[in-house]
Amino acid sequence: MSEKKMSSSRRHYLKSLMLSIAKGLLEEEAKEKEEERERWMEENCPPLSLPSGSQQLMEFLKELHHKIDRIDEERYDLESKVNKSAKEIEDLNIKVIDLKGKFKKPTLRKVRMSADAMLQALLGSKHKVCMDLRANLKQVKKEVKEEDKELRNVGDWRQNIEDKSGMDGRKKMFETES
Repeated sequence: MSEKKMSSSRRHYLKSLMLSIAKGLLEEEAKEKEEERERWMEENCPPLSLPSGSQQLMEFLKELHHKIDRIDEERYDLESKVNKSAKEIEDLNIKVIDLKGKFKKPTLRKVRMSADAMLQALLGSKHKVCMDLRANLKQVKKEVKEEDKELRNVGDWRQNIEDKSGMDGRKKMFETES
């Protein structure tokens, strides 16, 4: 154990010191944000001076309305850019997850659906695809061997025993085997 354990009082002192430094940094940051906001307001929002005549007031309102429209257009453009970027980030995250191979497969329910219905659900109603899986199978011809035929055509067992009974039957059996 190369590391020496710190006493609890020392640990508490260091923790309180770090918290006090962080508090000071947060206060400075809040002051900077407030100053930046005030500077921005001074640049973009001059002090309001209402005109005295009705004609001047109408021109001022038209100008104000025009500024509002321009700001709304900018807001809409920025909002669409943000949405597009968010969608792009989501797609890239999905690709990363797929490449990592740690994608958890969702539990699937059993659905009784024919291949045609499944293709129609996937491709939509525009594509009419008929998929007969049995039509694509190869035809296999079964060859029956002659030995199998002989084994199957044994015939009547009584006839077989009568032929082999007695000395003649045994003699025939030995003659046929050799």
